[in-house]
Amino acid sequence: MPAPKTKVKVALCQLLTTDNKDKNILTAQQAIREAAGNGAEMVVLPEMWNCPYSNESFPTFAEDIEGDSSQSAAAMAEAAKQHGITLVAGSIPEKHAGRLYNTCLVYNKQGQRLARFRKMHLFDIDIPGKISFKESDTLTAGENISVVDTEAGRLGLGICYDIRFPELAMIYARQGVQLILYPGAFNMTTGPAHWELLTKARAVDNQLFVGVCSPARNLEASYHAWGHSMLVGPFGQILTSAEHEPGIIYADLDYEEVEERRKGMPLAAQKRYDLYELADKTASGK
Repeated sequence: MPAPKTKVKVALCQLLTTDNKDKNILTAQQAIREAAGNGAEMVVLPEMWNCPYSNESFPTFAEDIEGDSSQSAAAMAEAAKQHGITLVAGSIPEKHAGRLYNTCLVYNKQGQRLARFRKMHLFDIDIPGKISFKESDTLTAGENISVVDTEAGRLGLGICYDIRFPELAMIYARQGVQLILYPGAFNMTTGPAHWELLTKARAVDNQLFVGVCSPARNLEASYHAWGHSMLVGPFGQILTSAEHEPGIIYADLDYEEVEERRKGMPLAAQKRYDLYELADKTASGK
């Protein structure tokens, strides 16, 4: 693989998801085509872009991505190859060995799969009078982190609720990640309160780029996504952001800024590992 670029144009596709998988795949393909046509070298899709976000939908829309029948995975591999881009294909419900996962797939410019990340922290919350959702009713939590070397940079992956757990981002920073991407579907309660706050926090804490990519808000669905996809820089600055409608936003990332910010404020060297520590206990840390 050629050496990663220091400057990369990234596109976040905020897609309107319906209960028609064929339509959702076509929408994703069209967005990828448009983003690549506008010069994006990396394209990112939202969480659960091929189905409605609901426990009723996950089993129905789930695919075995290892088999030949994975319609969504095959379409994404072909799109990455056709347009010559690094594709972070949001997430889809994956069925494997009798279990369901919320899974993100990453493809290179040749359409080869580079990574499969399964959401580690399941979204089980109950805020009385506001929102109640329990992903664990249908989904299984993933067991491994995912650092991905691509032509568009060294990436770390998380999905939605994973952004609330700073330890994951800290491990990624320690492993030299330049950009953490969280396909996510925050809701109308947690979104206004925490979406931007958490995105900035993960970027500032770890002095790297962070992108969050949401579905567009669909008021006809049972779950209303907050939207507001955005990319944030290592100093906490918003580089680009959306509202709640369908659309594509772009940002030019200069990875040299990561080292510049870390040189000016050397947080990693100033940590007190004599007093505390962080350990990666997944397979990647053994």
